[in-house]
Amino acid sequence: MKHIRTIINKEWSEVFKNKMVLSVILVMPILFALLPLVMLGVTSSTSMLDISPVEAGLPPEVSANLCDGMNAGECTQVYMLNQFMLFFVMMPLIIPITIAAYSIVGEKTTRSLEPLLATPTSTTELLAGKCFAAVIPAVGATFVSFLIFNIGILILGISSKVHAYVLSPTWLVGILLLGPVLAIISAMFAIFVSSRVNDPRVAEQIASVMIVPFMGVFLASSFGAITLNVNSMIIGVIICAVLAGVLLYLGTLIFDRENILTKWK
Repeated sequence: MKHIRTIINKEWSEVFKNKMVLSVILVMPILFALLPLVMLGVTSSTSMLDISPVEAGLPPEVSANLCDGMNAGECTQVYMLNQFMLFFVMMPLIIPITIAAYSIVGEKTTRSLEPLLATPTSTTELLAGKCFAAVIPAVGATFVSFLIFNIGILILGISSKVHAYVLSPTWLVGILLLGPVLAIISAMFAIFVSSRVNDPRVAEQIASVMIVPFMGVFLASSFGAITLNVNSMIIGVIICAVLAGVLLYLGTLIFDRENILTKWK
């Protein structure tokens, strides 16, 4: 653990000098918290408080699955928030790419890679340290964003039923479990890419393909092909946890310290 903590501290001391990384970590949580709050503020002024969700024209399956005991205005807000939930899950997927893509190739450009690889630190410790150096800020930023969002709900005086949905098991499993697992997957993939290219910008661009499958899930959810509920979230957590474990294991096999050193000599 001592070696891992040392690597994490070293990564943070270098990466956070990058203004782009800082802007992503600071701006994205605020932006992702404000967007759904603006939507809630706008829809709170609608005149659908005294009619049922079905009378308002919302799909019957939405009313049955999400809007038990809610009026049309509350159901509309919950229906739209169901899409915004993916914003909070997407955040820990995006932020690690910016940090981890710089992880290996960035050290090569600053000539600090050779001394690091020459240390007695094991490959597992090296990968774990670099992975968690990217994951911790991403998960922390997501939790802060979610906290800002909930404080905003209280300030706006949004219905307690809508707020209860935001704190439902579906949201909590997605943000507290699925988000961190996705952050690990994103960070490990970005580290692999970073170890194979010679330019930090190229590493970040290639690693960004990790977002594509998630955008597919977002579109499928928007069109009703995938239902976001606690069961689908738990299934997603299990699948992604297995994938994260496989990536961590393969990392120790694929990450060739000697080849990286000789390739970039």
